[in-house]
Amino acid sequence: MTRKVAIDHEVPAGVALPEPPPPLEPIEPARGRTPAEEARTLVASASAGSLATLSDDGFPWSSLVTYGSLADGSPVLMLSRLAEHGRNLDRDPRASLMIAEPGVEREPLAHGRVTLVGAASRPQGELEREARDAHLAAVPTAAAYSGFGDFSVWVLRIERVRWVGGYGRMDSTDAESFAAADPDPTARSAAAAIAHLNDDHPEALLAISRGLAGYPDATAASASRIDRYGLELAIETPRGRAPARVAFSDPANQASELRRATVDLTRRARERLGEASR
Repeated sequence: MTRKVAIDHEVPAGVALPEPPPPLEPIEPARGRTPAEEARTLVASASAGSLATLSDDGFPWSSLVTYGSLADGSPVLMLSRLAEHGRNLDRDPRASLMIAEPGVEREPLAHGRVTLVGAASRPQGELEREARDAHLAAVPTAAAYSGFGDFSVWVLRIERVRWVGGYGRMDSTDAESFAAADPDPTARSAAAAIAHLNDDHPEALLAISRGLAGYPDATAASASRIDRYGLELAIETPRGRAPARVAFSDPANQASELRRATVDLTRRARERLGEASR
């Protein structure tokens, strides 16, 4: 016998799902990136993915490709007719491109990926030049073969987007929302910012956990994610480990502003803790 816990999973009866301890104090809602922003950010952070096309025998054909992006996030591919994926698109333009978060060495399923579904087409005129430039900006080595007669530029016009941010973090979004979203300008600096906070400022993270995240019983904390809108923490308490998110006072509009935003979080947390101790 199984018991249903979510639309995607069934857990055997008798298996207890761990629940993190709740905050002990009220907390303010913390803004995060929308699924469209998450997807656009991931697409902007990489330049390679797995392209799935339909072969003439009806089977899906997956291959590694490089890509650039137009201003609306549409991927730009440069494909050869000598490759099966190039011939497949000539016959059937339906395709999907899966892009995984770059730089992940361990637990790849705990990190981000996005699948873009749509129809590919060859741009013409000024759009072809724009698309070619976008691809070469993202993949400079493509200049070595971009002029070969068997290579063509393709643009994947997105119809459906599925974003997965790791275990328990996923959502779908539509093409219009994806095109309108802005990539997070702090994304490329996030890993370094997290490492710096964890290595050099554990006391600040503990203060933020106690003063702003609702866990006055926190004994330790580490940064798990950071983006333009806020900071996510893994908090240790006598009741167990808990995740939490704290919003910045103002979004960070460039990577250099992450320091200002985290310093401000620390100041606010210590002020609140000081008020609480009086």
